[in-house]
Amino acid sequence: MNPGRENMNIIKANVAAPDARVAITIARFNQFINDSLLDGAVDALTRIGQVKDDNITVVWVPGAYELPLATEALAKSGKYDAVVALGTVIRGGTAHFEYVAGGASNGLASVAQDSGVPVAFGVLTTESIEQAIERAGTKAGNKGAEAALTALEMINVLKAIKA
Repeated sequence: MNPGRENMNIIKANVAAPDARVAITIARFNQFINDSLLDGAVDALTRIGQVKDDNITVVWVPGAYELPLATEALAKSGKYDAVVALGTVIRGGTAHFEYVAGGASNGLASVAQDSGVPVAFGVLTTESIEQAIERAGTKAGNKGAEAALTALEMINVLKAIKA
């Protein structure tokens, strides 16, 4: 224990959430990468988080820019304890990257803050296809799995705060 913290109330949570209802929003654009993110997310939810298959809903949208709207609809539906947003935005030669990546990021953060429902950010924003592939299950782990575990932990953190 750290000195001076003996009397503090510390809230921590684990990732096991067997009764959690989790939605995943996923972009079709760059689907060859996003499929790996989805596999990682579902594996983490079911194997590590113990979430039942029946409690997982997957919603496909055209691209990363559309993730916030679908995520907001799911969060406001009252049917889900968390939403995991997955997608890939790869920098090109125009400003399009900044608009899409920024819009997705800001929009998803707003959904979480406005709804009170955890929204995990599993959107890759990379400089190259190679970087995206590395983060979708090869050298740099699977960011879809990481986002899923973040969602589960936040479900439990919020429960502990409200208890």
